[in-house]
Amino acid sequence: MNRLHTLSICVLLSLTSPLAMASGGGSSSSSMPSQTAPQYDPAVEFKNGVEAMKLEKFKDAERAFDKVLSANPKHPRTNFLAGLVRSAQDNFKGARRYYEKAIKYDDNLIQAHQELAIADLKLGDVDKAKLILEDLKSRASKCADTCAQAADLKAAIPAIEQVLAPAPASTPTSQITTRIDLLLADANSGDHAYFDAVALINEGHYQEAIVQLNISSQVFGPHPDILTYLGFANRKLGRLDVAEDYYRQALTASPGHLGATEYYGELMVQRGDLMGARRMLTKLENSCGFGCAQADELRRWIIAAKAKAS
Repeated sequence: MNRLHTLSICVLLSLTSPLAMASGGGSSSSSMPSQTAPQYDPAVEFKNGVEAMKLEKFKDAERAFDKVLSANPKHPRTNFLAGLVRSAQDNFKGARRYYEKAIKYDDNLIQAHQELAIADLKLGDVDKAKLILEDLKSRASKCADTCAQAADLKAAIPAIEQVLAPAPASTPTSQITTRIDLLLADANSGDHAYFDAVALINEGHYQEAIVQLNISSQVFGPHPDILTYLGFANRKLGRLDVAEDYYRQALTASPGHLGATEYYGELMVQRGDLMGARRMLTKLENSCGFGCAQADELRRWIIAAKAKAS
């Protein structure tokens, strides 16, 4: 039977709660990801991939994660899991590509660094693996058990060292599996992180909100509500290019998402692109029918910008 060579399957067992999509969004949204309508395909495919991993149906998991990445290629956790299911099938060359992408989009995803080093070792690239190991040791030294990645660093370093110096043949594989801590085990904890993020946004603590949104994303995948608020928080921090990227991701996954449409329009106003903002307003007006708060708010932004320019 094929097995994940490093993934502790039990960590994924409870990631089975139905994922939902908010039909709206925006600044007044208070519903949580597990309570909204179940038609968001990338998030559903993310859950399907996790379910398939639980059953060790790695080809099915691979297909599911690839569907997620076709809609949202920049989601770090999905890239990481796409790499893991390829490692489980001894496709270390393919896995390496996904680990590299996961690191590109989240350099603090220590498990991806770990698995990249192990894939390099499996492919005979010992020097590359050693460089990753030294980098992780340096991070651990600077962290001194105080950073958010402390536990992952503690697990990653010996895991890589163990592959560098293979365990005796009599050692069961289960004893050398790596602890992959996905941080959140079920929808309730994912919702809790999301709820905390919304509260932090309302209080103006945007960087702290981003941390919680990323945690929630580890459970729910690239959910449009989470992507929208990641865009909002980054925009409030002045990271307009990052914010635009998140809004685009949210609208690619859910073209009618009201919150992402509103916020993207507001970003356009900030950049002086009133024509683009009006396109977003027209989209909202067509979607809302009898009107909605998102359209009203974006309209106020456009009117205020025109008044300021005149």
